[in-house]
Amino acid sequence: MRYLVAFILLCPALASSSAAQVVEAAVCDILANPASFDGKTVRVKGTVVAGFEEFAIKSTGCNLDNNAIWLAYPEGTKAKAGPVGFLQLQLAKNNPAAIANASRPPVRIEKNKDFKQFDSLLTTAYKSGGMCLGCVRFTVTATLVGRLDGAKSVGVSRDSTGKFVAVNGFGNLNLYAARLVLQSVSDVSSQEIDYSGDATAASDSQKDSAGGDPFDAAHQIANAFGPGSRAAEQVEKAAAAYGKEGENNGVEVGFGASNEIPKSDGPGSDKNSPDGLVLSCTFDMERLKGESLTRAITHIGSHIVDIRTPTPGREKSFFDLEHDAWEITVLSAVGSRQKTLRLPGGYLVWNSAWPDGDRTKLVGDGISKFLTSWVSLASH
Repeated sequence: MRYLVAFILLCPALASSSAAQVVEAAVCDILANPASFDGKTVRVKGTVVAGFEEFAIKSTGCNLDNNAIWLAYPEGTKAKAGPVGFLQLQLAKNNPAAIANASRPPVRIEKNKDFKQFDSLLTTAYKSGGMCLGCVRFTVTATLVGRLDGAKSVGVSRDSTGKFVAVNGFGNLNLYAARLVLQSVSDVSSQEIDYSGDATAASDSQKDSAGGDPFDAAHQIANAFGPGSRAAEQVEKAAAAYGKEGENNGVEVGFGASNEIPKSDGPGSDKNSPDGLVLSCTFDMERLKGESLTRAITHIGSHIVDIRTPTPGREKSFFDLEHDAWEITVLSAVGSRQKTLRLPGGYLVWNSAWPDGDRTKLVGDGISKFLTSWVSLASH
């Protein structure tokens, strides 16, 4: 009986201790010093977006280059919400740099009613008369609990000779300093996204290129601009970034969802690469139909070009990397005689009805608004 009484008295203390292990934090608090939260279980409330390359908890007013925390489901969750295009960077197996892959405790997700609602809302596609890449109908505000992975730096690092020597960060392009591996979600509410935008935008239907090779289609679009043109060169470089069939150029291509912790998580890969960097691309073909897949291939390909062959004397910010990639994606749409192109959040970045003299400015403005408002990147 004494043991039973002692156990009963101890239970509240155990519950209290368990609850104390969950750290309450705001998005901006975490992003101010992500490494200090590394490995901790945190509870955070924020707005979650899922889009073309986005699956993140974002905030405003953090005054950082990237004002969002990457969101990931534990491996084996088999849910649907997440980005439709994804690029992970890792040092290759044959890279001589020292690589230390962190050992992190596993997370088990609670697949309750709130989680199912959360995942469903972020998967509900927006249907339009034209192409809208990775567009969903809703953003979601929720309270999320999970393991926080934090990094002191992001992206790739090179030595004085230009060789890749380190990779840090999480999420797309490894450019998120914090990642939340979701354990539970509650207080779910949705906000429908306004896609009305430019009422003058022409509507057009996507061509179904499912019968052909979308990688070949990405190459062929360059021909529309004529040989020797700057536009043709940019589109062709993006298409060629994947290499030829059977060539081991360090680019790995996969198809499916990329919303879970990558099976090969961490800065080191088990694959070799000619330049010591492995770039793993994933495309969600359930949500990239017809020519949308070709646009995604062009977009991710332009990232590969920028990372492997940076412009001398110009270190691109996350904003610059994305802005340049979207400009080339728009060129791909133009080369296909596409009438319009929208991005998640309702941002119109191409409209064939725009006056010729205004197109360059309107494309740039549309991309910038998308990156600052939807992706939560700071422009410099």
